[in-house]
Amino acid sequence: MPATPTTDPLQRERDHLAASRSALRAMREDVESLDLRDVTGTWVSAVILQNQIEARIAALADLSDTPLFFGRLDYLHAVSEELSEGGGGESFYIGRRHVHDADGDPMVIDWRAPVSQPFYRASRAEPMDVERRRRFGYTGGELTAYEDEHLTDPSEADTASALLAAEIEKPRVGPMRDIVATIQPEQDEIVRSDITGTICVQGAPGTGKTAVGLHRVAYLLYAHRERLARTGTLVIGPNNAFLSYIEQVLPALGELEVAQATVQQLVAHVEVRGEDDPEAARLKGDARMAEVLRRAVRAGITLPTEPCVVVRGSRRWRVPAYELAEIIEELKGRDIRYGAARDALPQRIAHAVLLKMEQGGEAPDDRVQDAVARNSAVKAVVKECWPAVDPAKLVLRLLSEPEFLAECAEGVLTAEEQQAVLWPKPGRSVKTARWTPADAVLVDEATDLVQRTPSLGHVVLDEAQDLSPMQYRAVGRRCTTGSATVLGDLAQGTTPWATASWPDALHHLGKPDAHVEELTKGFRVPEEVIAYASRLLPAIAPGLAPATSVRDAPGSLVIRPVTAWEDAVLDACREALKNEGSTGLIAADARIPQLAELLTAAGLPFLSPGTETSTEARLTLVPASLAKGLEYDYVVLDEPAALIAGEPDERTGLRRLYVALTRAVSGLTVLHGEPLPEQLR
Repeated sequence: MPATPTTDPLQRERDHLAASRSALRAMREDVESLDLRDVTGTWVSAVILQNQIEARIAALADLSDTPLFFGRLDYLHAVSEELSEGGGGESFYIGRRHVHDADGDPMVIDWRAPVSQPFYRASRAEPMDVERRRRFGYTGGELTAYEDEHLTDPSEADTASALLAAEIEKPRVGPMRDIVATIQPEQDEIVRSDITGTICVQGAPGTGKTAVGLHRVAYLLYAHRERLARTGTLVIGPNNAFLSYIEQVLPALGELEVAQATVQQLVAHVEVRGEDDPEAARLKGDARMAEVLRRAVRAGITLPTEPCVVVRGSRRWRVPAYELAEIIEELKGRDIRYGAARDALPQRIAHAVLLKMEQGGEAPDDRVQDAVARNSAVKAVVKECWPAVDPAKLVLRLLSEPEFLAECAEGVLTAEEQQAVLWPKPGRSVKTARWTPADAVLVDEATDLVQRTPSLGHVVLDEAQDLSPMQYRAVGRRCTTGSATVLGDLAQGTTPWATASWPDALHHLGKPDAHVEELTKGFRVPEEVIAYASRLLPAIAPGLAPATSVRDAPGSLVIRPVTAWEDAVLDACREALKNEGSTGLIAADARIPQLAELLTAAGLPFLSPGTETSTEARLTLVPASLAKGLEYDYVVLDEPAALIAGEPDERTGLRRLYVALTRAVSGLTVLHGEPLPEQLR
């Protein structure tokens, strides 16, 4: 006998979840059963197709701790064309990926589909034809609750969603999670922005700017999959710990083909083994260095003093020096890469020879021109007048030879600035030189001057406020023909070269027309904590609007003066670990070794940033320099005065403190033996 349909709404939703999981399993089994033997032509196409099949299987994985759907929309009228004549409404379950049954009918709609958009945008003021929005609550992968909003019922009170709040406040164990179930209307507008434009998001702590950027990638891959499959996508983060923290967000949404890198990994033409002092790093990151490098690359170009004589059989063809000079000057005046111009030069000389051959009664063709371009006399002119440039060797010379730097930097850098840029000890070779991170960016710039850097379809740049102008240029040339999503917070700029404004940054990125959005409503940091940290804003980012939080959590902030420092740190960590979720102990970098010894001696296991937390180890010891972009349920902040003192100037120190103060999701304990900065007293 067929099963009797249940009248329990919650059980009906559980039944739909079970049926959806079965349908997803069937979809995956269909892909796994594909026989490729009769559809592949060559071994190359077979490998490509097999890789595509494996990627599809991975994208259809059913993650036990990731609900297939988190919401439902009940429309007042039919959305599907075949049902529109009937006049009735339709219902759609909204989830992380599309799931259909054996007949192809949808059981779960991808959150990125147009029909899903009202789940994030609909309101009582603008219901978007949605009668009811239903949210689901899960515990351990099991559907345990639901919550309805009747958007067209004027008698229903407009109350905050308890399930939405619970999802936002869920303890953080493991890497960063997606926010697909909690995207807010202002975030959704950014996520669904058109691919043709670059967008910059100024986001205060806790506003979800990183998650918004990642979900924007997922949306663009859904809406423009073929285009981005050809051109590629890239997420750029500040360090490997940050990339490790966010790396599971896109796979959880079924997107597996997005590359991740730091800026330093993008420009890894040389091995970095040294460090610049702050002033040298600032100057090397200055946009003026681009002009210095342009001059350096072209410094070897000379005009000929002798003609080029090409011998062909019994005849000699002569191109006078003045004609060669005209060709070289014309190539110098064109806006093309140094290497492309060098490749064009022998062809241009050969063309001049062919004109003379035609005037002499011969009828040469393209094969003759190619042969002339390879002639030893032509090659000799090219080698002498337009020599090959090795970018790394060029920068090595520029930073090692005062005379060469002075020649290339005349009128661009002062004598004092040139002295600051030069290496204290000249490098002997590319392999043995003590290259610094800023030097590697200069090599990347020189490399692009010689040969154009390939462009991607879309680039996400996170924590962008910390980049130098030259680093912006390095990122920008990787999306010259594509678009970008730029994420950051001016108040969290902690490098000596941190950008002063987004228009400046976007100019150096090569995207001056980008649209700037500001997110000020926080969902992660409790109101008490963000209000306390915002006291620093007048000193670190004048004019920047302070963030507010939708989460009021009384008692989430504890300021604790201490005398017995070691006992206070251990007590605070143990107290935080009594709560569910993760705990971060953030301290000045110089104090990390001492704290590591203290925790080890006390038998408190701890992790390094970027290492996934577990039930056995939920405490992470975090150097302040690596805290940016990370979040923990509970944070113990050790000695703010030491953190400030560890930076080259007070403003940078206060910005570093601002970052550390805003990493907590549920509670922050500040321990200080020395006086707090006056802004926080």
